Amino acid sequence: MAPTIAATTYDCADAAALAGFYARLLDQPLDPDASEFVATVGAGSGMTPALMFLQVPDRTPGKNSVHLDLAATDLAAEVERAVALGAKHIGDFDEHGFRWATLADPEGNLFDIAVHS
Repeated sequence: MAPTIAATTYDCADAAALAGFYARLLDQPLDPDASEFVATVGAGSGMTPALMFLQVPDRTPGKNSVHLDLAATDLAAEVERAVALGAKHIGDFDEHGFRWATLADPEGNLFDIAVHS
């Protein structure tokens, strides 16, 4: 089964603060358990795609600070499939209850494929 769009993700300095701004702007709830590290808007209310905010220590030059997060049930299989379609596998991560791979599309735009840990 192909991955689905789970969230549009924003790299930021304070996840809860920026998520709070977008929650108020969109008149959507700030999801429970928001912290300075990770926060979501609309995930609990069924808004699709939800917005996810992740704290990053520094904005990486050349890295897009807004990107798609795709949800998959079989992370390895979907990473392999994306690479076969022309993506480049950048790295694997496991933080804040999520396990994901970061990839670049054929033009270098980053995106993630994730599963819940």
